[in-house]
Amino acid sequence: MNTRVKRLALPLGGALAATSMIGATLVTSANAATAPQKKMVSLASASNAQKIATYWKSNGGANLKAAAQFTGAEQTNQKIKLGGGDAAPDGKAGSILPTGQEKVTPTKVKNVNLPKTIGKVFFTVGDKEYWCSASSVQAKYRNLVATAGHCVFDEGVQNGALDNWVFIPGYYQGKTPWGIYVGKAAYTHYDFAVYEDYDSDYAFVTVYNGIAYAGEKQVTKKTFDEWGGYKYAKDVEITEKEYKQLVDEFGKDAPVFAKADPDAEKVVPYSTPLGKTPAGEVKLYTKEVTKDEFAAAGNGNHNFNQANYKSFPQVKADVVTKEQYDAYTGKGYKKIVDGAYTIEHYFVEYKAIVSPGAVKYFKTVYFIEYYKDAGRLGDNVGGQGFTWNQKVGQPVYAFGYPAAPHPDGDKPFTGVTPKWCYGKTFAAAAAAKFKAEAQIGLKCSMTAGSSGGPWILKYSSTKRLGYINGVTSLIGDADTNGRIDFATSPYFDTETYSIYKSAANLWSGSIVTKDGDVVTKA
Repeated sequence: MNTRVKRLALPLGGALAATSMIGATLVTSANAATAPQKKMVSLASASNAQKIATYWKSNGGANLKAAAQFTGAEQTNQKIKLGGGDAAPDGKAGSILPTGQEKVTPTKVKNVNLPKTIGKVFFTVGDKEYWCSASSVQAKYRNLVATAGHCVFDEGVQNGALDNWVFIPGYYQGKTPWGIYVGKAAYTHYDFAVYEDYDSDYAFVTVYNGIAYAGEKQVTKKTFDEWGGYKYAKDVEITEKEYKQLVDEFGKDAPVFAKADPDAEKVVPYSTPLGKTPAGEVKLYTKEVTKDEFAAAGNGNHNFNQANYKSFPQVKADVVTKEQYDAYTGKGYKKIVDGAYTIEHYFVEYKAIVSPGAVKYFKTVYFIEYYKDAGRLGDNVGGQGFTWNQKVGQPVYAFGYPAAPHPDGDKPFTGVTPKWCYGKTFAAAAAAKFKAEAQIGLKCSMTAGSSGGPWILKYSSTKRLGYINGVTSLIGDADTNGRIDFATSPYFDTETYSIYKSAANLWSGSIVTKDGDVVTKA
């Protein structure tokens, strides 16, 4: 496209799903041409990268599983036209071959083989986890990811980039088949990073070598406390003899405890004296009951006694959110007090006999997980080629992980597995809200979650490789029937290539301290 310098005074808030594709207002500045063409931000040092990888891997990948597609509320509600934008080459066309290839011959087949290079990028915004789509792309050090700019950059945050950024190729339900790749540095056009101009809604991120699970080891409590990587503890049943030995050895610091087997507990009248009996030892307990059971306690029902309420919290009221209130199904009593969602919990005392031998003994066992260097991204999954200044109107495959419902509420996608669209690109109409005047479009039904997914020109389904010629930026409903029916991408021109080349020549390396091939301090 012809270079157009745009400096709008009011930057937009976060990116996101669809656009009304209406006319844009252009504001120019006399000194704008002196502004830098690209913007680079550091995402993580090697030491911080270790912590980021641990964040996503901890608790069995709970944070990965909790992540949602990165979307916004924008959605067109009027009939719009496609075409009319000014996407066009600004110089001679060029291309970079895919990793390890001398030639790629495009194929069009009925059953498309998905690229090995695609995956999800995960990041955090505040205390929430999100994901976008992305792909590995060829680079000098085989360590580069291509995605949408709004899946990396946010001028509203402290360093201009989203936090805890990682790429996971082939991600599936918490599994990381080729490892986790933490972002080192991200490159995009200055106009997007600073002004959120969606004509430059792309980013190229160099990533460190991946890390992969290499096993676990049982350790002492001291080693466990000092370990900086992923770790967990679990309780293991032991004999009474082992329990006593550990108490003798460690005293009050012994990592052991005892508890009664609830299946061996027999409730007796409250008047029964505490202490040992031929049937076992009578002990005093508390338990949560329903409001009705609590009211009945003390009159002989349920073997509960309300008279001794001073020895335990009788009623505890918790104020919760509406979501927690609606989801709660326990014994507590739900009520709304002055607009506050409240759950009241009722407790009673009772006596029970625990038969001899029915006490179980446990010790806490500590484990640390080891991780190994998984190697370079491109060596593991390859990298798509890269091309720029291509003629609009050529057929491309667009890949991504759509997840959000269509505007009419239908939800055909889950975000679990990647999907694809195929068709010829066209010059997309301008979208003033996103300062987009030179994007290309593609007829496509993928919903939000597909942002950042690659548009691949001359794709070979046999080799699963081609040339990245765009990334999904915006989506929309052209005929206003409540169904997403098109997607857009920035047009990749000479400036895009320049920014890609800067990122493609940056070395990253490993993020782990190794003992052989195993992480010793993650």
